[in-house]
Amino acid sequence: MSVSHSGLAIAAALSLAAGAAMAADAKMPAKAPSAKEACYGVAKAGQNDCKAGPGTSCAGSSKVDYDGKAFKLVDKGTCVTIKTPRGNGSLTPKA
Repeated sequence: MSVSHSGLAIAAALSLAAGAAMAADAKMPAKAPSAKEACYGVAKAGQNDCKAGPGTSCAGSSKVDYDGKAFKLVDKGTCVTIKTPRGNGSLTPKA
């Protein structure tokens, strides 16, 4: 086999391997989007998703880190386990 035929054989083998990998990925089920819940008191200033309280509009309007009146959407079931310098996240607004 000449050098050019060897290169061609290697390229063909790599193409087959790449095709097999793509076919395997196509058989994987699509990852379902995770459910979210509003978690109060965990957003840094300007990173809240909504409800920043009086004088603010909505997403990104919180002026204070970990504002108890502002929420951030987090994966369902994780809110109360999120620890901040002001305590854990809450499913209801904090005073």
